[in-house]
Amino acid sequence: MPVIVSTILKYVFVVIIYLFIFGVIRLIYLDINSINRKGTGGKGHYPYIKLINIRENLGFKVDETYHIDKDIEIGRLNKNGIVINDPYISSRHARFIVRDGKYYIEDQGSTNGTLVNGMAAGRQETCLNDGDKIHMGQLDFLFVDRPHV
Repeated sequence: MPVIVSTILKYVFVVIIYLFIFGVIRLIYLDINSINRKGTGGKGHYPYIKLINIRENLGFKVDETYHIDKDIEIGRLNKNGIVINDPYISSRHARFIVRDGKYYIEDQGSTNGTLVNGMAAGRQETCLNDGDKIHMGQLDFLFVDRPHV
């Protein structure tokens, strides 16, 4: 009798391990799939900003990437296209502008300002290039404007 119970427990343990491995692989697949799907909508490539900070060190929710497929504002207000509840980001902090295939950022008079590669963006449009570092509030983003390979 103890041999049968031992054998059954051994098989149950193996099944649990396989289910755990399957769950981890499924989560990795869903994460990779959602990154590839975000923002393109099947219509092609869109630039995006990628968070450089470690999200776990922040006291608020922030996504890893935000796609810039149209003119879009970023700030704490729910009316913005990109909403980030960083206490150092203004309610209407900055605006991304898409014009003639080029991407620009414009500070919206925020309290703490917007920096592009360490320089103040100000209220004038600042052209963004692939690899530019954007700083707002406590956050640093990398502007990525190249097709996924």
